[in-house]
Amino acid sequence: MLFNSYVFILLFLPLCITGYFTLNHFGRTKLAMLFLFAMSLWFYGYFHPSYLILILSSIVFNYLFTWAMTKTEKAGLRKAEMIVAVLLNLGILFYFKYYNFFLENLGSLLHTEMTLHTILLPLGISFFTFQQISYVVDCYRGQADRYSFLQYACFVAYFPQLIAGPIVTHDELIPQFLDPEKKRFNWDNFARGMYMFTLGLAKKVLIADVFGNAANWGFANVELLDTTNAFLSSLAYTVQIYFDFSGYSDMAIGIGKMMNIDLPVNFDSPYKALTITEFWQRWHKTLTRFLTKYIYIPLGGNRKGTLRTYCNVMIVFLASGLWHGANWTFVLWGLLHGLFSVITRHFKRWFEKLHPALNWLMTFSFVNLTWIFFRADSIADAVKFLKRLVMMECGPVNENIVNAFLLPEWKFLVYYNPLFALLEYHMTFFLTLYFVGIFALLLGARNAHEHMLTFKPSVKTLAVTALLLIWCVLSFSSVSIFLYFNF
Repeated sequence: MLFNSYVFILLFLPLCITGYFTLNHFGRTKLAMLFLFAMSLWFYGYFHPSYLILILSSIVFNYLFTWAMTKTEKAGLRKAEMIVAVLLNLGILFYFKYYNFFLENLGSLLHTEMTLHTILLPLGISFFTFQQISYVVDCYRGQADRYSFLQYACFVAYFPQLIAGPIVTHDELIPQFLDPEKKRFNWDNFARGMYMFTLGLAKKVLIADVFGNAANWGFANVELLDTTNAFLSSLAYTVQIYFDFSGYSDMAIGIGKMMNIDLPVNFDSPYKALTITEFWQRWHKTLTRFLTKYIYIPLGGNRKGTLRTYCNVMIVFLASGLWHGANWTFVLWGLLHGLFSVITRHFKRWFEKLHPALNWLMTFSFVNLTWIFFRADSIADAVKFLKRLVMMECGPVNENIVNAFLLPEWKFLVYYNPLFALLEYHMTFFLTLYFVGIFALLLGARNAHEHMLTFKPSVKTLAVTALLLIWCVLSFSSVSIFLYFNF
């Protein structure tokens, strides 16, 4: 089920919140958690009920393994149980996400044609797999409490963060489910949550999908691009992926807040970062946290010398690239980020001497260029795109990119107001304002979470929230799924 859908906003969310707090109000706390778990399963299995078999099996399997570890006294046997559980989780992830990719490359290596399987990638499998791996490892380390099956199941399946994060740890979520104060409906939290949800929805519907239309055309028609349109297409995707993923994360936080649940912030204005290290401290923060805690530190972190540190950094970014998808484009994207992170670490003093504006420009340019590999269907397509970008053949903006920004609302204004009709003939100027305005928002304004922290109910905020929500709902006919649903 999509957050940006009629069934979610008009049926699922009101029913879920009403049922959850009503049951808690009458003291039926276990029934309330069971209701929340059932609603989360409905949310997850809405498009493909077959997904439910996988997630339920995964929940039962991991819970039984962690239960067994608590009963095992021998340290060696406990470690073996932990390793088996982690490997089985990764094995399931490998089959659904990487099996065909492995066969394709094995066939190329052996110069033979391999028979590929038709495998439907379950939504959010990378997210809930990593979330459960973290619990398994924490149980082995003695850093996790023993929870009931229902509490654990709600932790894994909690619908706001189930499909595209943030990647939540057990100690962040389960204690909140058990807190009596959080079982009572809170109007202030509901207002803050609705405000946050609406901001995230607007990011997705009114910004990400608009820029996404321009990016989609550019990456699908690389041969038709000149430098101007390649530049606009790459920038459009840079905007799209940020507002798409951060929009989902904001909506997840907003829904959680409506239910008195605080989910971790996944984005902290990453395009304001001055170095690639800072970028990863701001972008997809919960993934960075997971990779640091469960891969980088166990490998030795920065405790075993400079060369070993750099190798560990590269391994982490390789894992990050593979986590995002089964394609060599993601592998190369991860390795490029790892390489730039190593360079930044090695020449840290040199970078510190540069003006902050120059550091920002280098970081943002690198991020923008490497998004091309992330978005392209193949490395060959990405290289073609880069060639178009640097060929220095500038021409007019392609009409397909222009049309991507001609929203129905804009056409309505053009039809009824001659002034807007005149501006339609100066679309290059209009698009410049569009891009400048968005980047001013990205770099100069407070982010959605900062707005939520300072939120105060008023007639103005009510009007803005209602207007944005209505505008987004009326635009649902042209929305797309979230990009990170594919990861």
